[in-house]
Amino acid sequence: MAPVSLLVVLLALSTAAYFFGRRKAFALDGRAEGAVKMHSRPTYHGALTALWCVLPALLIFGIWLAFESQVITQLVVKEMPESIRSLPADRLSLVINDIRNIESGNFVSQTSNPAMQAAADHYRSLRSISRRALAVITIALVVAAALCAPGRISFRLRARNPVEGILTVILVACSTIAIFTTIGIILSVLYEAIRFFKVIPITDFLFGLDWSPQMAIRADQVGSSGAFGAVPVFLGTALISAIAMVVAVPVGLMSAIYLSEYAGKRLRAVAKPLIEVLAGIPTVVYGFFAALTVAPFIREAGGVLGLSVASESALAAGLVMGIMIIPFMSSLSDDFINAVPQSLRDGSYSLGATQSETIRKVVLPAAIPGIIGGVLLAVSRAIGETMIVVMAAGLSANLTINPLKAVTTVTVQIVTLLIGDQEFDSPKTLAAFALGLVLFIVTLCLNIIALYVVRKYREQYE
Repeated sequence: MAPVSLLVVLLALSTAAYFFGRRKAFALDGRAEGAVKMHSRPTYHGALTALWCVLPALLIFGIWLAFESQVITQLVVKEMPESIRSLPADRLSLVINDIRNIESGNFVSQTSNPAMQAAADHYRSLRSISRRALAVITIALVVAAALCAPGRISFRLRARNPVEGILTVILVACSTIAIFTTIGIILSVLYEAIRFFKVIPITDFLFGLDWSPQMAIRADQVGSSGAFGAVPVFLGTALISAIAMVVAVPVGLMSAIYLSEYAGKRLRAVAKPLIEVLAGIPTVVYGFFAALTVAPFIREAGGVLGLSVASESALAAGLVMGIMIIPFMSSLSDDFINAVPQSLRDGSYSLGATQSETIRKVVLPAAIPGIIGGVLLAVSRAIGETMIVVMAAGLSANLTINPLKAVTTVTVQIVTLLIGDQEFDSPKTLAAFALGLVLFIVTLCLNIIALYVVRKYREQYE
């Protein structure tokens, strides 16, 4: 049985155990007399029954799958000829990888090497036995727990306490995983960035005006040392993000004001989901729209006006990126505007203010901290965008603030530097981690500033 199918079966059995335990608790509660009452609600008894059944099985399931591949590999290697078992560790790992590929059907083994095919068949047989044994053990464990659990349900059982304790442990574990994942990403990027700065001085990287990270194969070739001045990349990122914000902020804010203050309930129920549909469109679709529609239109319009417009321009990428961010900005602004108490609006109306005056002098000042925080978060979203820039702005790192020229961004250069087979000892590849570190620091600072603004200037209402 496949692991996914087995997991579904285990969850289905635990669900049945939940309803069985809940039913048993209802039956006991119905027979209660006088002051004898169940400590916990039947729902907690059902949840505790389900946890009794599924947690041990899931623990065995996870441990089994974690060590299954290693155990099977050792058993397969022991059955292989001595000439293969005596290979160095690196070559033996390649042989094992080939066996796994043959077993999974990624490629067909050569008929001239029957040992590899026999090892792949042995691997497949052992894995099949392992999966059947895992299914039998876990299902039997769940069934045994389900049969024993109802006997433990009683009036004195404090089912709520262990259920809430287990859920608390699960929540803490998930939070810990998220925190350590973030720390791991930061440390991995920081380690590679430090290796890069050992080769290229950090001042040359942050203040250099020439970005050409292509490294020659031989030292006597032209440009063998590369150029890693990242100012053109940073400037291109700032230019496209600024154009996107010029589009997204006013349109998103005005649409939020209209939907919150002017639109009726029926219109709001239709218009708000339609605006938020933009957030669900893949960014590659926006990239196609920018490359095939917006960029040619801008180039033709510039030709009519006598302007020289590149086929790939920062203006095209920024405009489409701004359209993409509109629902993000609109949704955040709408939430903060709706959070302003109606009593403030009523007080303004009672003093004779019109609706537009109330919005300008009461609602927006009260919601402005949240709106500013939303703008900063939208800027972070724009800085991290990749596909639209790749398809509409190009790959050229030009030191310019002309929106009609082709530019590039940090994320695009990271993708470009890591495409294909690369050596991670090369400054060209390590430069991607340096750019990623700068991007992480910038977005982190923007998020911190947004949270600070919201918390410091947020109004507290009763």
